[in-house]
Amino acid sequence: MNKGSDEALASEWHELMARYHRLTCRLDRELESSHGISASEFEVLQLLHASGDGGCLRMHVLAEQVHLSQSALSRLVAKLESEGLVERTLCTDDRRSVFTTITAAGTERYLAARPTQRAILREQAITSAP
Repeated sequence: MNKGSDEALASEWHELMARYHRLTCRLDRELESSHGISASEFEVLQLLHASGDGGCLRMHVLAEQVHLSQSALSRLVAKLESEGLVERTLCTDDRRSVFTTITAAGTERYLAARPTQRAILREQAITSAP
């Protein structure tokens, strides 16, 4: 690659990251003010809701799917648990594994917040279209 194409690539990367951060900040503001959850909390609830296994995932599987460090995910799940939105249980077969399950209250909060999140994503897609 030549220097010009590297600079163009770096510029595209910068723009992508800027769009991502603007969108994440907007999602955080709107979801927090309207539904009392952050974008990351919404993402965890969404993954659990969509898991197809009774809203339950092993923590290590959840960690592979979210964009958080293991420690940040543990803190986030602890917060959701304290609010009654998820429950954590030890696996009976392997006591090193922990399951995280969305509760009825968590499902209710997720379903209430989903239209807000989707509207913001739709708006972003429209304003970003070429």
